[in-house]
Amino acid sequence: MPITDWSDDILIVELNDDPAFSEDIEMLLGRIEQPEGLTQDIIVNMKSVNFVNSTNIAQLLKLRKMVLSSSRRLRVCAACDQVWSVILITGLDKIFDFTDDVSTSLASLQLEV
Repeated sequence: MPITDWSDDILIVELNDDPAFSEDIEMLLGRIEQPEGLTQDIIVNMKSVNFVNSTNIAQLLKLRKMVLSSSRRLRVCAACDQVWSVILITGLDKIFDFTDDVSTSLASLQLEV
């Protein structure tokens, strides 16, 4: 999983299908749980994810909780149609901020101060 420090304030994470998805999120959560905590907003790029399972959803919810408790922001982008249908069915579209792509996520984070 590439984790890119796009700036001092924004971290971009590119996820892949499971089992890499679960490992990638665990690595990200481990980074956030470091003593310095979360100091950046996070963009989760799902362009390479073709399906999600209940474990993946639980991990995303845990990530969201950690981001919000750190007073940071989270954007999820580039969900394919299959993933988007799961997101809609589970109601995750109401609790996550979704965008079409990384550029839109970056713009929304930079404009929303």
